[in-house]
Amino acid sequence: MLAMGKTLTVEQRLSKAVVDIMANPKYVALAGVLMIGDRTVCDDVPTACTNGRDEMYGREFVSDLSDSQLRFLVLHESYHKLYRHLTTWEHLYRENPQLANQACDYVINCKISDDNKDGFAVMPEGGLLDARFRGMDSAQVYTLLKDDEEQGDGQGQGQGQGEGFDEHDWEGAQSLDADEQRELARDLDEAIRKGALIAGKMGSGGDRDLEQLLKPQIDWREVLRDFITTSCSGSDYSTWRRPNRRFVSSGYYMPSGITEQVGELVVAIDTSGSIGSRQLTAFLSEIKGVCDTVHPERVRLLYWDTSVCGDETYESNELDSLATSTKPVGGGGTDVTCVPAYIAKHSINAQAAIVLTDGYVGAWGTWSIPLLWCILDNERATPDSGKVVHIKGREL
Repeated sequence: MLAMGKTLTVEQRLSKAVVDIMANPKYVALAGVLMIGDRTVCDDVPTACTNGRDEMYGREFVSDLSDSQLRFLVLHESYHKLYRHLTTWEHLYRENPQLANQACDYVINCKISDDNKDGFAVMPEGGLLDARFRGMDSAQVYTLLKDDEEQGDGQGQGQGQGEGFDEHDWEGAQSLDADEQRELARDLDEAIRKGALIAGKMGSGGDRDLEQLLKPQIDWREVLRDFITTSCSGSDYSTWRRPNRRFVSSGYYMPSGITEQVGELVVAIDTSGSIGSRQLTAFLSEIKGVCDTVHPERVRLLYWDTSVCGDETYESNELDSLATSTKPVGGGGTDVTCVPAYIAKHSINAQAAIVLTDGYVGAWGTWSIPLLWCILDNERATPDSGKVVHIKGREL
C-alpha cells in the first residue's frame, strides 16, 4: 500500500479506512457515529476494543490486516457504539462475560457480512459468524448460546468458535461518569437521526436497524405508574370526625383522609438469569415510589424460574426497604405459568400483578387479575393477555 511513494503508517491506514467507509453510499447514515469519540492506535492492545465511545486499535493486529479487513474492523467497533452494546447488555456481561461478548459479535458480524457481499469489508480471521443468529438481537443470541453451553452442543455450525477478533471494554464503559454517559447518549441519538435523514435525501435506502433505533419509545415508568394507580387506588375521602394529627399541634383542626383498604400487589420477577441486580434495584425503586402514593395493602415479591422459588411480603409501612432488603433467588429455566398457578394455590388475594421478564417463555399462562408485563430488551415478545410495556436495559 503506497501513498506518494511511502508506506502508510498504521494511524494513516486507520484514518483511510474511516474515510473509505464514510465515502461509501451504503454507510452515509453511519458517518455521524464514526465521528463520535477518540480513535487511537495502541501498542498494548492485543486486537481492538471500544468502551462505547472511544475506540482503541492494536498496532500489531492492524498491521496484519488487509484494507478490506480493516474496514470490517472499524465497522465492527462502530456498530458496538451504534447499538449501545456496552450499556444495554451490561447485565449479560456480569452474568457471563464470554457469552455476552460472543452474542454482541455474532449480531454485528452477521449484519456487516450481509451488507458486504461485494468484498468492501471482509471479516478478519477468528471472527464469529453463524447464520442462525441473523435478525436476532444480542439477548436472543445470548440465550441460545447459553442453552448450547448447558447442553454441551457447542456453538452451532458457524465460522469461528473462540472469543472473536476484538475485545469489549465493559469496565471502561461503566467508568464513564453520569455527565459523560448523558453526553454520549445525546451524541448517538443526534448521529442516528442525522444519518437517517441524510440517507433518505440521498436515496440510499433505509436501514432497518436505524429505523428501529429511531422508533419513539414509550416511557415505561409512566406506564407502570398509570397501571398501579389505576389498579390499586382506593376510594379517598375526608372526615372531620377524626382530626388530622399533623395539624392539631399547630392549632389547626383539619379533616383526615380515609382510604378504603386496597388489595395486594404482586410483583413477579424472572430470575432465570437475564435480569441483573442493577436493573432489579432500579425497577423495584420505581414500584416503591408509586406505592408510596396509592398505598396497597401489601406488596408481594415472587421470584420465579420454572417454579416460584422466593416469596417475600412487604406491608405498606415496610416499603422503604423493598429494593434494598430483598433477596432474589432462582436461576434455572423459564416458565412463567408457575406464577398464576402459585397465586391460585396459595389463595393470594392479589388486586393486580406486574411481571418483569425478558419474555423468552414458552407460554404466558392464564391470569384472572389485571396484569402488566414489563419485558426487558425483547421487543418481539407479545404476551397474549394483559398490558405490555417494553423496557430497554439502558433505561434502568
